[in-house]
Amino acid sequence: MNQLSRIVIVGASVAGLTAAETLRRHGFTGPLTLVGQERRPPYDRPPLSKQILRGTWGPDRVALRHHDALTTLGANWLLGVTAVALDTGARKVSLSDGSVLAYDGLVIATGAGPRRLPAGHELNGVHVLRTLDDALMLRAGLLAADSVAVVGAGFLGSEVAVVARELGRNVTLVDPLPAPMIRQFGDHVARRCAELHARHGVHLRCGTAVTALTGRDGRVTGVDLDDGVHVPADLVLVAIGATPAVGWLADSGLTLNDGVECDHKCQAAPGVVAAGDLASWHHPHLGRLRVEHRMNATEQGTTAAETLLGADTPFAPVPYFWTDQYDVRIQAYGLTSSNAQFQIVTDDPATGRFAALYGTDGRVIGTVTWNLPRQARLLRRFVTERTAWRHAIRQASAT
Repeated sequence: MNQLSRIVIVGASVAGLTAAETLRRHGFTGPLTLVGQERRPPYDRPPLSKQILRGTWGPDRVALRHHDALTTLGANWLLGVTAVALDTGARKVSLSDGSVLAYDGLVIATGAGPRRLPAGHELNGVHVLRTLDDALMLRAGLLAADSVAVVGAGFLGSEVAVVARELGRNVTLVDPLPAPMIRQFGDHVARRCAELHARHGVHLRCGTAVTALTGRDGRVTGVDLDDGVHVPADLVLVAIGATPAVGWLADSGLTLNDGVECDHKCQAAPGVVAAGDLASWHHPHLGRLRVEHRMNATEQGTTAAETLLGADTPFAPVPYFWTDQYDVRIQAYGLTSSNAQFQIVTDDPATGRFAALYGTDGRVIGTVTWNLPRQARLLRRFVTERTAWRHAIRQASAT
């Protein structure tokens, strides 16, 4: 184990908490400080756009650990405080309350923040969704709304559109791309997603961009689109992606290219590692990646902590993500890029279930399933083993 006497973790969500637990599990007994921008203890984010927004879960249920488990870590929790600067030479982190934390080892896990439109966010009824407080405010808004416009048809926007329809709201889903989640899955899956939303009564305005949010007396009244259409709405969710939270690292000397740039084992500089939504690392098989998914935050938090303690293990996960929309669960492993080869290997139009593989350079790099959880696990091995494309197609089609 490296001789570290003081470790600071900036970011107290999934990646930061996992790193803290890993450090203790591997025998680090020194002072451990976690800095978190929110005043709440660590909680899970995927339920925010699902169970919390539906109202089927209360806020307490998304807590990642009970109070006793957090206490057992023996950590110094600084919540409701933000990091404002990092000096890697002096090994010091400056905080928003004026205090300075010295460290021997540092874990950067400040995640990402929601992108915003150039104007209009000052209007009442305009929301973003990143935190639990955001989700609670959005739910209250949905309960009072009649018409909802969701700007952005990726994972988050699509999931919120689902909940808004389940609540009986008139929903319009807007995106400049031709279909929901086309960037994440490519044309075929995106067309099925579009059909799914249309079947449940969502008005799709794909292939159009927002030019302005309109308002009256300080409250949003709708969305103007670049094709001249005005979409009336008394609630607007802006879900146009997230930006790595690296502003506080501007003068740190770290390489900041689409996040904190790390090596194959999540190290950004001597004594500094990064994990979670802001970490860009070199995957041994898939090249440079930055992954904004729950499982990646957990796995990367573990590897980053182990690297800090002296391990030399490459971080080479098979990325996994899922989304629940209406009665459909979409699950994906690996890379499901829209520019990759795409081949359906199981398709049952009668039940609406299918499975497909993605490939590049003659190898499988990803898989997606639509309401086929067992098939998802079976196809994962082709991604893990980087199976030859033609062989995988034959094998998968025979199962």
